[in-house]
Amino acid sequence: MGGPTRQAQRLPSLTGLRWFAAFAVFGFHLYHSPVRMIDPSVETVLRVLFGPGSVGVPFFFILSGFVLTWSARPGDRVAAFWRRRAARVVPNHVVTWLAVLAVLAAAGRVPTPGPTLTGLVLLQAWIPVEAYYYAVNVPAWSLSCEMAFYALFPVLLPLLRRVPGQRLWMVAALLLAGIWVVPFFSLPMSAELAEWWVWVFPITRVLEFALGVTVALMIKDGRWRGPGLAVSAALALAAYLTQPFVWEAWQRVAWMAAPLALLVAAAATSDLAGRRSWLQSPVMIWLGEISFAFYLVHQPVIRFGARALAGDRPSPLVLLAAGVGMLALAIVLSWLLYRLIEHPLERRLGRPRRTSPAVSGSRPG
Repeated sequence: MGGPTRQAQRLPSLTGLRWFAAFAVFGFHLYHSPVRMIDPSVETVLRVLFGPGSVGVPFFFILSGFVLTWSARPGDRVAAFWRRRAARVVPNHVVTWLAVLAVLAAAGRVPTPGPTLTGLVLLQAWIPVEAYYYAVNVPAWSLSCEMAFYALFPVLLPLLRRVPGQRLWMVAALLLAGIWVVPFFSLPMSAELAEWWVWVFPITRVLEFALGVTVALMIKDGRWRGPGLAVSAALALAAYLTQPFVWEAWQRVAWMAAPLALLVAAAATSDLAGRRSWLQSPVMIWLGEISFAFYLVHQPVIRFGARALAGDRPSPLVLLAAGVGMLALAIVLSWLLYRLIEHPLERRLGRPRRTSPAVSGSRPG
C-alpha cells in the first residue's frame, strides 16, 4: 500500500476506543459502590448498563499488546523500551497512589505497610491476597500486570515473529483456548484465590496481551481477514449484553476476549484503509488521551463520593445527578493529571523520538 508504512501510520480509532473501555470500568465501579444499594431502580439500571463493565480491562490488555507490536522500533534497545514504558505509566501511578493514600490517612483508614509499599512499586498483582492486590488505589493492580507484560515483551515479540505468517491464526486460536481453560483451574480454589487466578495474576492475564501481539502481527503481515468495524462492534456489544448469562468464571475475560480482539483489529484496519469514523473526532481523541489518567482517578472519586451519599436516601434523580457529577469530576481531574504530570513527564523521562508515534500508546485499564 502507498503512503506511510503500516508501522508508521497512526491509528486514531484505537485512541477513541480507549475512552469507551475506561468509561465501562467507571460504570462497573459505580455499580459496585454503595450508590446502587440506595434505590432498587438505580441498582437495576446500573446492573444492566454497567454490570459487565469490567471487560474494559481485557480490552486494555489486548490493546496494549497490539499497540506495542504495531509501534515497535527496529533495532530498539530493551533498556530504551523499558524506560519509555516506565515514563508512560509510573508518574501517573505514583501521584494518584500518594493522593489516595493521603485521603485514606486523613480518614484514619491507612492500609498496613506491606500492601501499601507493594502496590506503590507495582508488585501487588503477584500476591494472591485481596488486601494486597486491591490495596489503596484499586485499579492499579492492572498496572502491575502491565509492568510484567512490558518486562516480557522484548522476549515475546521476537518469538512470535518467528512463527510463519500463515500459522499466526493457530497461535491466536491457542491463546483464546488458553483464556477459556484458565478458569477451570480455579474450581478447587477459595473465592479470594480464584479471583486472583482468573482476574489478577499476570501469568494468566498475559494471554490477552499475547493475543493483541499476535493480531497486530497478522495485520502487519497482511493476513488478517476479520469482520469490519460495524460487525465487530456489534459482536462486542452482543457479548457485553449477554455476559451476565454465561458461567461466572468465564464472564470477565473469556467471554469477551475474541470479540474485543476483533474490535481492535477492525478499528486498526479501518484506519489503515483510510475510512473515517466518529471514533476519530477531536472529542473522542481527547477523551482517549486522558483515559489512562481517568482510569486511575475514577475509582477514588466514586469511592469517596458514594460515602458522602450513604447517610441519606436521595431520589433516583439526585443519584443520577451525583453519578454525572462524579463522572465530570473524574474527567476534570484526569485532564489536570494528563496536562500537569503524564504528558510533560512522559516527554521528559521517556525521551520520545521527534517523529510522531504510530499510535497514541495504549493505557492499562
